[in-house]
Amino acid sequence: MSHRLLPALLLLLAVAPTACEKKEAVAEAALEVVVAPVEKRDVEVFMEWIGTTTGYVNAQIYPKVQGYVLQQAYVDGSLVKEGDLLFQIDPRQFQAALDQAQGQLGRARAALGKAEIDVRRYTPLAAQGAVSQQELDNAIQARAAGRAEVESAKAAVEQARLDLQWTQVRSPITGVAAIATTQVGDLVSPTTPLTEVSQLDPIKVNVPISEADYMRFASRRQESEAEGDATPHRSLELILAGDVRYPERGTVSVAGLAVDATTGTIEVQGIFPNPKNLLRPGQYARVRAVTDSLPGALVIPQRAVRDLQGMSQVAVVSADDKVGFRNVQLGPATGSDYVVEKGLEAGERVVVEGLQKIRDGMVVKPVAAQASPAETGKPAAPEAAK
Repeated sequence: MSHRLLPALLLLLAVAPTACEKKEAVAEAALEVVVAPVEKRDVEVFMEWIGTTTGYVNAQIYPKVQGYVLQQAYVDGSLVKEGDLLFQIDPRQFQAALDQAQGQLGRARAALGKAEIDVRRYTPLAAQGAVSQQELDNAIQARAAGRAEVESAKAAVEQARLDLQWTQVRSPITGVAAIATTQVGDLVSPTTPLTEVSQLDPIKVNVPISEADYMRFASRRQESEAEGDATPHRSLELILAGDVRYPERGTVSVAGLAVDATTGTIEVQGIFPNPKNLLRPGQYARVRAVTDSLPGALVIPQRAVRDLQGMSQVAVVSADDKVGFRNVQLGPATGSDYVVEKGLEAGERVVVEGLQKIRDGMVVKPVAAQASPAETGKPAAPEAAK
């Protein structure tokens, strides 16, 4: 009987590995991966740079005269208008100097009047020989000197009047006044900073960009303007802290004179409306601009690409759900996507989740990816400013 059971036992042992392999194949075929289609669409290529905000006009406020601060006439951080009083400096010594200068002007005018009378008196007498020509000449010279003294005294009065006016430190522009750096009672001089006033609407954003980026952006702007497209005039976006997009679009105001030989960058200045003074000088923000347009480009999510020894590779799922790895040539990034220049066709499916678990030739269970706001490449709109 043992001889009869031996062939059956050997057959059972031979079949067992095959059954295990089939179970493994079934398990592998059931592996679920997330896929996304290769899309064909018109793409705008964005570039981003880090910029710094600064006031449109920044006025450093210094006193013109020396004296004690008697009053701070504005509230720190408030909006002031051109001509508003900011500080009052003790005016008493300057009022006294003005009074003294006016007195000297009066004496000079009196002396000039005496010289005028002498000239009028001596002129006919000198013609009659009643006085010498020397006396007439002296009177004429005294009159000229008197006129010069009057002009000098007038200038002294004007200077004293200006010094008195400068005891009232007024804002030269309309803007937001900074926190004062001096206090009431401080002795200040023309080298003492008092505060700063910045015009914040509009506001400037200074951005250092590479020479290559500048050339691409400048070329696109010139082409658009030549075609009559007004879009470049509002071509800048501002992304604030927390990835919040500023609602107002900006314009390129001016580019720097030269490329910095040390950094290889050129400074570009953008102008953004700031009607509520939300933006303040010194903020860091990302400035985004469209530098190119690619009609009918093939696009895949960036997370579908893996780097393998310097080559960009994606996993393509065929119609029969088999995985095939393929090298691709990538173009520029746009948002969270890549433009694919070679290696893929529109409509093909690429794996975006589960790349680490699959291998070439494996049968998988593809599941369509769910679109998220991050994949659109567009930050969420900011909440209303309070």
